Amino acid sequence: MPTFTALTTLTGLTAGEALGADIENIIPEPTGVGVFEIEDGSGLWEVGAYFTEKPDEVALDLLAALHGAKPFAVSELPETDWVAHVKRELTPVRAGRFFVYGSHDADQVPLDTTPLLIEAAMAFGTGHHGTTEGCLTALDRLASTGFIGKHVIDVGCGTAVLAMAAAKLWPGTVLASDIDEVATDVAHANVKCNDLDRRVDVVTCAGFDHPDLRAKAPFDLILANILKGPLLDLAPDMERFGAEGAHVILSGILNPQAEDVIETYGFHGFDLLNHSQIGEWSTLHMQKRNRTAT
Repeated sequence: MPTFTALTTLTGLTAGEALGADIENIIPEPTGVGVFEIEDGSGLWEVGAYFTEKPDEVALDLLAALHGAKPFAVSELPETDWVAHVKRELTPVRAGRFFVYGSHDADQVPLDTTPLLIEAAMAFGTGHHGTTEGCLTALDRLASTGFIGKHVIDVGCGTAVLAMAAAKLWPGTVLASDIDEVATDVAHANVKCNDLDRRVDVVTCAGFDHPDLRAKAPFDLILANILKGPLLDLAPDMERFGAEGAHVILSGILNPQAEDVIETYGFHGFDLLNHSQIGEWSTLHMQKRNRTAT
């Protein structure tokens, strides 16, 4: 079945959401519509729609003009066996002591590593992205200092690769949350594949907004590989739910954005311990300051 995409950009979330809502009413109807902030500091938002039939480009152009957006770029995507494609393209990744692999590479797992299995059909957050690799390396470095995570949470967990890595490092239960139900379904599946279903608890919520998470606070280690905007929004809750001396490992941050995140978290009581870069992405390891006794 052919798939068509229609993409445009415009300024402002409100305008983007309004355009996205109007696209859903055109004929033929799209199978999905998304509105995403372009994380480059431009203030632009991307509006995209997917169709199983060739979309009405005249209707799209009219909507773009009505909402002050650029003309839509319409493309037909080639039919692809994505699982087979992922198996071909994704080779195992080593990040510190961790070895991230798919079941098709199970015979390549070195004996001196901590293995993390991510199935090819669930490949977002496998370690091939610089943000995931950076977080795993930072986690390995922290464990090497003798730190033992007793109350650990992975916020915006995606595949739960970071939560699983923490569970393989230390005893006890690791918590994981994601706002996307599809992501938490994937996380549950990956946790089970790694025989960690009794060690990693996954919930669907925004940030810390779940009673099970708040009941386990404060946390001595918080992992968050998301994006700059959500990381900045979460800074007050990081301070609120992080224990004194808590470590936070943050990524999903473009290199030019790192200083903004460091400054915001500094305001909320966190000091920078390490700033690493892999390609265009930064990973920050910060620690919450202890309150001075009075």
